[in-house]
Amino acid sequence: MSGPAAEGRTGGPDADARVRGPDADARAAEVRRARFGALPERVALADLVEERPVPPPHRTADAHDPDRQAVRFSCLAADLGL
Repeated sequence: MSGPAAEGRTGGPDADARVRGPDADARAAEVRRARFGALPERVALADLVEERPVPPPHRTADAHDPDRQAVRFSCLAADLGL
């Protein structure tokens, strides 16, 4: 078995993109454009970043609640009164 399939490449007759000659770069670029098309347009940084104001802190979240503290704090020594 020989050819592009034997070397692990797949595709049509243009799959072997080794181009030789004085216009090798131009032909290789043409093959790439035919296969992959054009790159997408660049996205502006302003379109990638969203700025929103920070809401004020919720005051009741800071209040001490002993029942909720017991759920988060678990210590056998404290439970036994040691």
